[in-house]
Parts: sequence; C-alpha cells; structure tokens
Amino acid sequence: MIQVFSNAIDKTIPVDRIITHIKGKHKGATIVFFAGIHGNETAGVFALDEVMKTIDSKNVNGTIYAIAGNLKALKEKQRYLKKDLNRLWTKEQLEALNSKDSFNTEDIEQLEVFELLHDIITTNNGPFYFIDFHTTSSKTLPFITINDALINRKFSKLFPVPIVLGIEEYLDGPLLSYINELGYVSLGFESGQHDDKEAIDNCISFIHLALVYTQIIAKDASPQFQDYFDQLETNANQLSEIFEVIYLYRIKNNEVFKMKPGFKSFQYIHKGLVLANSNEEHIKSKFNARLFMPLYQTKGEEGFFIIKPIKPFFLKLSEVLRYLKFDSLLVLFPGISWGSQEKEALKVDLKVVKFFAKPVFHLLGYRNKKLSAKHLMLYNRERNSKTKSYKNQYWY
Repeated sequence: MIQVFSNAIDKTIPVDRIITHIKGKHKGATIVFFAGIHGNETAGVFALDEVMKTIDSKNVNGTIYAIAGNLKALKEKQRYLKKDLNRLWTKEQLEALNSKDSFNTEDIEQLEVFELLHDIITTNNGPFYFIDFHTTSSKTLPFITINDALINRKFSKLFPVPIVLGIEEYLDGPLLSYINELGYVSLGFESGQHDDKEAIDNCISFIHLALVYTQIIAKDASPQFQDYFDQLETNANQLSEIFEVIYLYRIKNNEVFKMKPGFKSFQYIHKGLVLANSNEEHIKSKFNARLFMPLYQTKGEEGFFIIKPIKPFFLKLSEVLRYLKFDSLLVLFPGISWGSQEKEALKVDLKVVKFFAKPVFHLLGYRNKKLSAKHLMLYNRERNSKTKSYKNQYWY
C-alpha cells in the first residue's frame, strides 16, 4: 500500500494495486477502471476511491474492478521513474520482459498489471469493458481517445464528450492498444488538467455514466445520472464530434523543446502560427485545424498533436465497408498482401503504398503502422474485435 497525494483537493489517501473489487449479486458485464498509469495523473485514483465507497453490491449486476497503475510513480507523483508504463505494451516488449534476468521499476509494475489483467479476463464473465483515466499537462475539455474499432466507436458515442481516433497510429505501446488487440472495448478518458479539481469531478461523472451504460448499475439506481451527464456535456462545451489525429510533433533525443504558453487542447489554430520552440527555432503549424495535447511538462516525447473532425458521411461509410470486409479486396492489388494468417495486418510494398491515399486505409480501420526496410505493416483492430460479445448490448 502507498500514499497518494492530490494537489487539487489537498488530500492524501492509501492506495493498493486493486483500489476496489465489487462482485455483484447478479450476473452482468465486467468493467475494469485503470488510473495512475502515469504517476503524476492522480484524478482517476481519487475519483475511483470516492465513487466506489458509495456503491452497494446489491445494486451491481456483474463485476467492477478499480486498479492503480504505476504505484511507485504515484507515490513519487512522477509520470514514470525509469520508463513510461503506458508505452511498454507491445508484443516485442512483452516478450522481452519474459526473458529478462533483472527488472527496473516499471518492469515490475508492468508484470503485476499484466498478471492481474489476464487473471480478470480468465476468471470473470464478459462482455468486458476497460477504461483508463488520464489527465493532461495543458488545459483541455474532457475527451475520449480510442483505437479505431467499431465496438469502441459505438460505446464511446454514448458519452457527451469529443472522441479522438487514430492516436494509436502515432504512439507505440499504450495499455489500451494492447487490450484492444485482445478484442475488448477499451477507451481512455482524459478528464482535464493534472491538478485541477474539475478533472476529478469529470472522472466521477464518467464512472457513474459508464456503470449505467454497461448496465452494471441500473439507471434508476443512479438518481444523479442526468446531473453527471449534464456536467460532462457542459465541461466539454457541448462538443461531441469525432476527430482524428493528423499530425504529431515528436520530440527528438537531446532536443530542447518548449511549448509556447497559453495553448489548450481543441483550440483552433491556423497555418503558420508559432506553437513552440525547438532549440530556440520556431515550430509553426502546418495546418488550419485544432491543437491537441500540447506538452507543458518535462517528461514526454509528444510535443503536440493536431486533429481535425471527421465528417459523419465518412464515419458511416467506414462502418459499412468494415461490415462488408471490403479490405479483403485490397490484397488483390499488386504489392499488398496479408501480414499473417490471422489477417490482422496488411503488408504493403513501399513502392505501391504511394498510390493509395491514407484515408482509404483509415476507412477500413488500418491505422497503426510499423515500418520495415521495404514494407509498411498496417494493423487493423476490427478483425480482432470480439464483436459477438457485444452484439446483444443495447448500445451496439
């Protein structure tokens, strides 16, 4: 057990790996909340601690887990100590972890979370829902990030906050990407700025809504449901569009990066606007779009993202094409083949890929890229989705 402090509410609480585990009296879904994967992001930890104390197991249909991520980093209130725990969940890194003789701080944390995660999956009933709470170093509206699978889109649209797709194309190894590869509904909720009380309040509202939307708690057993919904809608400025990431400024090794002060997520920016400095040289926007997650902390490799809204027509078109498994036709083109027998990735010759517009692959769910010398591997979350587990859910 460790002690975790919140600057936002000037409070310290004791926290174990499992913050709470509630087994309901009746069968139902299993929901798993993660918080504190980054140790300086404590809002979710305090929100889960507060909400779970108020839940009566008699009102629970299914199972609830609340899990603390990087305990040692939470104790020190640092994003991480040796390595970013939310960038370690690739197949390669997990395989390397199994063969290690010595382990650093985050290796140990990852092993414990990995074992707990798989124990939950093997000992509980589905459908499964995984929600990871985060905060940002800049001011922001509350928002959801998801890997681009239809089960994630459909469930996330229940919440009155903006949704951002495609971040997995720019980040390697987030925990939720690993869980999504297993086929389950998984989403990240960024509730606000790190040490802002509103970030805790937004997490509290999100927890209550998620418990109702998963039918783990009946709506009539959550009398303040509408208040929680209204609070999130208001704090999100009634913005509920779906966006996609179109650009990431990645900070290089030994680069002196400094974001210009005053920027916040979802702020409109125009082409040519100075956003940051790199080694005292200006970094200007290349787009007329919206800024996303500008970095105002010392740890982190992502300086800022840029996002744009996706038109509803293209969202619907992508849904239809995926139901039809239209991507199967792509392998008829020269230079495109399946990356494996499981058909979770397309292997594309780099000489050929230039003839295919990037949005074509996005429509079909291919976003996560891994570059080799001669080929591009485009990974698809859709074919891994355990859609059958969710087909009987009212939101699907």
